[in-house]
Amino acid sequence: MNGKPLRSAKLTVRFEEIGRGDVGSVGGKNASLGEMVQALAPKGIRVPPGFATTAEAYRDFIQANQLKERIQELLGALDAGKAALAETGQAIRELFLHGDWPDETAASITTAYRELCQRTGKAEVDVAVRSSATAEDLPDASFAGQQETFLNIRGDEALLVACRRCYASLFTDRAISYRQAKGFDHMSVALSIGVQQMVRSDIGGSGVMFSIDTETGFKDVVVIDAAWGLGENVVQGAVDPDEYQVFKPLLSAPALAPIIGKKCGGKAQKMIYAVGDKPTRNVPTSKIERTAFVLEDRDILALARWAAAIEAHYSCPMDMEWAKDGETGEIFIVQARPETVQSRRDAAAFRSYTITRRGRKLISGLAIGDAVVAGRVCLIENARDIANFVDGAILVTGTTDPDWVPIMKRAAAIVTDHGGRTSHAAIVSRELGLPAIVGTGNATEVLHGEQMVTVSCAEGDQGFVYEGTADFETEMVDMTNLPQTRTEIMLNLANPAAALRWWRLPADGVGLARMEFVVSNHIRIHPMALVHHDQLKDEAAKREIAELTAGYADKTEYFVDRLARGLARIAAALYPKPVIVRMSDFKTNEYAGLIGGAQFEPEEENPMIGFRGAARYYSPRYREGFALECRAIRRLRNEMGFRNVIVMIPFCRSTHEADQVLEVMAANELRRGEDGLEVFVMCEIPSNVILASEFAKRFDGFSIGSNDLTQLTLGVDRDSAELAGLFDEQDAAVKWMISNVISAARKSGAKIGLCGQAPSDHPEFATFLVDCGIDSISVSPDSFIAVKRKVAMAEAAMKNGGKRNNEGA
Repeated sequence: MNGKPLRSAKLTVRFEEIGRGDVGSVGGKNASLGEMVQALAPKGIRVPPGFATTAEAYRDFIQANQLKERIQELLGALDAGKAALAETGQAIRELFLHGDWPDETAASITTAYRELCQRTGKAEVDVAVRSSATAEDLPDASFAGQQETFLNIRGDEALLVACRRCYASLFTDRAISYRQAKGFDHMSVALSIGVQQMVRSDIGGSGVMFSIDTETGFKDVVVIDAAWGLGENVVQGAVDPDEYQVFKPLLSAPALAPIIGKKCGGKAQKMIYAVGDKPTRNVPTSKIERTAFVLEDRDILALARWAAAIEAHYSCPMDMEWAKDGETGEIFIVQARPETVQSRRDAAAFRSYTITRRGRKLISGLAIGDAVVAGRVCLIENARDIANFVDGAILVTGTTDPDWVPIMKRAAAIVTDHGGRTSHAAIVSRELGLPAIVGTGNATEVLHGEQMVTVSCAEGDQGFVYEGTADFETEMVDMTNLPQTRTEIMLNLANPAAALRWWRLPADGVGLARMEFVVSNHIRIHPMALVHHDQLKDEAAKREIAELTAGYADKTEYFVDRLARGLARIAAALYPKPVIVRMSDFKTNEYAGLIGGAQFEPEEENPMIGFRGAARYYSPRYREGFALECRAIRRLRNEMGFRNVIVMIPFCRSTHEADQVLEVMAANELRRGEDGLEVFVMCEIPSNVILASEFAKRFDGFSIGSNDLTQLTLGVDRDSAELAGLFDEQDAAVKWMISNVISAARKSGAKIGLCGQAPSDHPEFATFLVDCGIDSISVSPDSFIAVKRKVAMAEAAMKNGGKRNNEGA
């Protein structure tokens, strides 16, 4: 709340007494905790109780121990180049650690602690002791992780020791260098200490949460990282956490579960309570813990709703820490601060990278950022050796913490063995604008010093390190002056991992989302091998399937769950605009290449015009597999809430076949017109053009697949190198087909678009389509701008006296 500022003489205050207007007295972290206790606890958001020391208490400590002049002398020597950073930081910290508490301050802290014990009903309540600098968590600077946190602290004496160590941590090497870089006066910054009841997440779980996608700046998603035990391992990047993604616009409907991403992390260790000198320690996780999700869906949704509420209250994207109590099962928010990187990025312009030639893939991990960088590896496995870093090299290490920041600033890119999207390496890389790949698992084993590699974060959620120097192109995309068009310009998307990259493009929806890409890359198993797993003859495939489906009691649920969430990411990218999902269109040789697939696929001489598309859906050979696809679409639309999804049927040869497919869909509870479901058909066979008016009675719209339509109109195998010169989507016969089906669709009142490659490769082809009166054109994202402008020019020409062509070439 923004009430009256604190009376300056106070040395400690309860969280209930402070709000976001008190940053100058209690720092950003504690001010935010107080704000949440006052404003958000009444709305059901749980925040553990506690109190804060004030800036006044810090200044009293400085004055009582006569530290100001001595600190200034040491910092002056550093500025003059007479002392090293490490030497200076160590000397200043020793001053604090050997200082004495003023009696009044010590009494105020211990009294507030005993009051907290009474409030919680514990003789010596275990608390977290966190630093909160008065200059931290500002909209244009993040001091996250700069100062220390001490967990599982009990008793007056231990608390005073931890508080003194918090004061000392205001002058860690990284804190000193960060303030210098940001232009903050060291002596004008004070330190408040937050003392907060511990959540027993040591026997539960904890993690970090953002109310914005940390890689793309997509504002409609909540990203949650989770690991077993106390949260320090997630923050420090010491573990590979689970990652969940939730779509915010659909959270307001209690019946929906819009979790669009769930990834189970390795979680090799967890931090728990300990006894003796060290109050916490790391222990290995069990095999069950490593393969299980930390949070159930209801917890994921509850956290996401809290994130949305916190963001709405603060009116900006937020970076939060949460903890789940293993004793009570309750979840708490233990920190919240403004997100400082993506929320400040210019949404009107972004740089796009495209790799045109690459070497052998060496390793992969989570991509941080969206750039491509080539350079030499500098492998450093221990923080003691960071002085050996070579400026401009690619830093490769196990994990990073704030001690690494000085050399991270000098790196071209960063690659780590461990960590998730909210790890230290990821957060710092974003703030520095560096591409990074975290959680590779084995970068320090595979890569070696002086090796020339390319780090690519431009291919979606996954980042890749390639051998040698790759060729790549960069383009600055500016959308401020894009013209408006009557013809809708949509996107062809296939990769869920990369879908959110394109949310800034003012596209009119997704004209083609390829289901088979999701199946081949995110599922990898033939659906019939899951339906009939017990009948599989390939023992190696059986073992691989068992490994991939670990955690799924029903193996078919693995297919449905992964497919629904993969398509959900594509549906979310441009929600609520329409997203046309084409049902699977593998050829038999491609299906056979999936794990366990060879047993269920016939061998064909010409798979291109064989057992594919609609023919599979009602066939006994695949009907059960199609049922799984329908289950995934039902979940996507009805349980997750993506009613903007339209279903499209590929390679439908006849109206009789159309009727059979619609009948099978209805048997699987997907009925055209029910709950607003629209069903389109691909126009890629001459029969689709010849009988367009009849197909229009059965479907809501057409999408012209110009590749297959060209192949079958001209009788040219599109994959034949010998006939490549004959394959031309702009051939007069092909254009006649396209012109006539557009005309027939318009007369029948059906929607019609084109999702082929031609407008992407040849923007002038878009002029022909506009002239024919097409409703929409769907193109690859990298050609969206060019096609949009070409369409605008064509429409302007028609408006100024051009003539619509309904007769083809």
